[in-house]
Amino acid sequence: MKDSLILALETTCDETSAAVLKNGSEVVKNVVYTQIDIHKKYAGVVPELASRAHAAKIAGVVKEALGPLKPDYIAFANGPGLPGGLLVGRVAAETLAEFYGAPIIGVNHLEGHLYACELTSTPKLDPLEFPLISLIVSGGHTELWLVKGYGQYKLLGKTRDDAAGEAFDKVAKLLGLGYPGGPQVSAQALKGDSKAIKFPRPFMPGTFEFSFSGLKTAVSYYLRDHKDINIANVCASFQTAVVETLVKKTVEAAKKYKVKYIAVGGGVAANELLKSTMIEEAKKAGIKARFVDRRLSSDNAAMIALCASKKLQYGAAKGKININPNMTLRNWKKK
Repeated sequence: MKDSLILALETTCDETSAAVLKNGSEVVKNVVYTQIDIHKKYAGVVPELASRAHAAKIAGVVKEALGPLKPDYIAFANGPGLPGGLLVGRVAAETLAEFYGAPIIGVNHLEGHLYACELTSTPKLDPLEFPLISLIVSGGHTELWLVKGYGQYKLLGKTRDDAAGEAFDKVAKLLGLGYPGGPQVSAQALKGDSKAIKFPRPFMPGTFEFSFSGLKTAVSYYLRDHKDINIANVCASFQTAVVETLVKKTVEAAKKYKVKYIAVGGGVAANELLKSTMIEEAKKAGIKARFVDRRLSSDNAAMIALCASKKLQYGAAKGKININPNMTLRNWKKK
């Protein structure tokens, strides 16, 4: 791995990204083209438009990220994600691999969010401490994993319907706020009273699974049944219900499996209330919670490059690379 360069691509949803990782730790460049302006008029991601944007932008972001450098490996996120976006990433990776004579490494997008917690603003990584509980929380995923080490995973629970980020987007749409919904709801929540409205907490006792569809419906019914709506109070109350649910489940999982570390990745990890509440509640239980750097919480290729580096380090970067829109975490390192 010494002196090696990994060029990584991320095209799973609505960010087109390319990054270069040096020596398995130093992010030389991380370029992200966001499609927010394309999708905001629809208040959500339109898969066909996303695929077209990836195809139009991938060459440019690769050129900006790579410059005159020659990569030793080409990595790309091969799932989960939108089929069209994944296909663009695969074709681009195969083309680059052929041009540079470099091996291809397929990376699970969810693993990228987990390992992104190691990336810092300096060339030096801050390694994860195992075993740990990983909460991956984004627009498309809300999942709890027991992680015993690199490439060693056990699924504890996931959402049965809406992901947390998806619920934020849907509530923002109900309230007539902008897209993406998470930042809009959080901004309004700062001005509201989180105790003003008693929205349900979907704790689902006895499981580590999640369900946010009912909470979104509760917001919808509240808006239907009340004439004088204080948007800030609705946002604050809704956000608190989501955060309390995520924190309670995650800390309970850490206690049950007797681990002392929690790692939180994904776009919703940028939520300040989630971060402060998780850290506080985990600390009460003698557990250390760490969050991905805010600038790397959304989809990006730096996290894909880092995961590819881990797979190279442990001899797991082998085999035929297929895309899989429904991919889940898979064990690639034996005990």
